[in-house]
This record gives sequence, C-alpha cells and structure tokens, in this order.
Amino acid sequence: MELIEGIKGRRSVRKFTDEKISHETIEKIVDAARFAPSWKNTQTARYVVIEDAELKAKIAEEGTSFPNNRVIINNAAALVCITSVNKRSGYERDGSFTTNKGNEWQMFDAGIAAEAFTLAAYNYGVASVILGIFDDAKVAELIGLDDSKTVSALIPIGIPESYPEPTPRKDVSEYLSFK
Repeated sequence: MELIEGIKGRRSVRKFTDEKISHETIEKIVDAARFAPSWKNTQTARYVVIEDAELKAKIAEEGTSFPNNRVIINNAAALVCITSVNKRSGYERDGSFTTNKGNEWQMFDAGIAAEAFTLAAYNYGVASVILGIFDDAKVAELIGLDDSKTVSALIPIGIPESYPEPTPRKDVSEYLSFK
C-alpha cells in the first residue's frame, strides 16, 4: 500500500467481526509504529494489548463514561492501551523543559504514536478507533500500570465489519496559508 493511500483510506471503525488478531500481526503493527518520531528520540510510547474479555469489559464499565465507547471496547478483538513513560517527553536530563509546552509534549508524542499505530494496523487489515473519553487513572489501575507511566489513549482494534465512507474534508485552501 502506498503511504498516501493509507493516510487517505484509514477510517475510524467502531464495528468489528468476531475474528481474533494474531500476536504476529500485532507485533508487526508495533514494529512499524515504534518508528514514530518522539521528543529527542525518547521513544516513550508503550503498548499494552488487552485480549481478555473479562478485563476489557471491566475497563469498558469502570474506565469509561461514554456509553458508546463501552460497546466498542467490548466488541473489539483487543483493546490497545497506549501508555507513555512519564517525565521524558519534553524534559531535559536535569528535569527542566526546553519548550514552554512543559509536560504537554508527552501527549503530543503519544498522539504521533497512536497515528503511526493506526496507520500500520490499517496496512495489515486491522481496523481501529482512537478513544479519548476514559479515566486514565482507573484504566491504569485496572491494567496494573505502575506510576512511571500514564495511559494516553485507548484503541480498540479488530477486523472491520466494513469501512465507513470518507467524511467530507475542507478544501486545502482552508488548511493552508503562506506568509
């Protein structure tokens, strides 16, 4: 698949088949996603894959407040928790910040990692949707994450029932300006 085709073709998918995704396929996805850029190449993204139906249901019920997200998580083959190593993105070795964005850079890096993950997943025929409405502390507790990391995103994955039609996009002129 060509890169531009992947960028333009990937969609947020919320309905999946019952088919499982092999560990080999998930490893290939993470292998590609690990090349996402990060602050000073700190490579802080980590991927926790939840396949256990009981744990997924517990995360859906206790870790999310948006009813539709609960349905999506429960119907996905797996739930990927993108976590970030704390106090690395945006930080210097002495603990100070080089940028006025402070620790916000951690979420920026997590967003890049999430996009790389979803594009790689699409390349391997795996659909995904990035969820943002969740209780990161509760999800961290449920998956046994230690204090050195934060849950940055939840990504249900699975084999798609179908891919939605692309939503209309604004014209390039609305995105772009030259000075």
